[in-house]
Amino acid sequence: MGYQFFRALNALAEITLVTHGRNQAALERASITPHQIIYLHESRLSQIYHRISTAWLPGGMSNWPLYHVLTFPIYAEFNAQVDRRFHDAVVDGEYDIVHVLTPMMPRYPVKLIGASRKTPFLLGPVNGGIPFPKGFQSIAAQEFAYLNFFRTLGRWIVPGYAQTYRHADRILAGSTYTQNWIQTMFGLGGDRVQPFAENGLEDHFFASQPRTLRTNQLNLLFVGRLVPYKAADIAIEAISRLTPSQQQQVSLTLVGDGPQRSALEQQVEALGLKDRIQFVGWVAQAQTRHYYQQADVFCFPSIREFGGAVVLEAMAAGLPCIVTDYGGIGEYVTLEMGFKIEPRSREFLVEGVTQSIQAFLDRPEQYASMSQAALARAEQFRWTQKAAQLVAQYQTLIEEKQRPLPSQNPF
Repeated sequence: MGYQFFRALNALAEITLVTHGRNQAALERASITPHQIIYLHESRLSQIYHRISTAWLPGGMSNWPLYHVLTFPIYAEFNAQVDRRFHDAVVDGEYDIVHVLTPMMPRYPVKLIGASRKTPFLLGPVNGGIPFPKGFQSIAAQEFAYLNFFRTLGRWIVPGYAQTYRHADRILAGSTYTQNWIQTMFGLGGDRVQPFAENGLEDHFFASQPRTLRTNQLNLLFVGRLVPYKAADIAIEAISRLTPSQQQQVSLTLVGDGPQRSALEQQVEALGLKDRIQFVGWVAQAQTRHYYQQADVFCFPSIREFGGAVVLEAMAAGLPCIVTDYGGIGEYVTLEMGFKIEPRSREFLVEGVTQSIQAFLDRPEQYASMSQAALARAEQFRWTQKAAQLVAQYQTLIEEKQRPLPSQNPF
């Protein structure tokens, strides 16, 4: 996402990109001519520390809360390098604005905030921290959610963390939950924290026109890692609750792979749905477009998504969506373009997905307008559109910073 933001912004503004040295090879292969790219390389000590600290990580790389804690020293080194390199230049006003795009988790300080007294400082979009729904605590335990207290603890023990959020001129939040959390955590009011989704869409995902149902078959699509919180098992069980005649009208394609695949395949066999459900496995992102084009409805009942880029991709393909009304995906999807089910419990969610599928079968005449609404909604998330919105933010912040304070005499 950082790359996509940079690429789109680079066409509209004179950007100096400061990034980690590990990105150098990929950026040099990209056909972009930026104003300037500064690569900062980590020390040999950091490289050794990263290997050691992650080698024994309980639960492997899926233990995100502990991973972020253990790798914080590596970020801290980069953060200090940025400040040493650019502190004086920012103080002297050599840049119109400082925009810190990554990391996108809302738990990192930015040392350069101390130099940005005269230069506008924009942070984000940041997103994350949303808890698991109350009815899904067993899945929360599998995802090490009990370690999320580190996020709140950081407010008190991480140097510069609270200062970064309290002194930023503007903070963009990728979800309503994160926006409210930041405002409450740091006591920020007014328009200092504003909503701005971190995900965006490349042009090739967009269908040229709304979709229509081509046959009496309803082809459902799921795209994502096969892990418990993505809830592919709920989509499978929902199909099993259709009447036998309805099941013959429905198919589900699962694109993705992960540790839950074997259990899901066993579930499909036990429910007698092998002729209705297909496992594709992992495919490159560029290939997912083919599956969006072949589907009729995107069924993604994930119970905890900060962003959910696959939902946006499905919308751009003109697919009506069935999603859980929670987190980012619940904010992307509107009632004009799909169905949203509250995650009150697993049973409630399964039944809601079943009823949503039945609604498409019983009322096919609603499909075309829902497809049109999905396409229209997706337009707001084109990277070019998002970059234009950010440039407008830059201009507003620059004007606000130049405006004299009420107590000052402008003459």
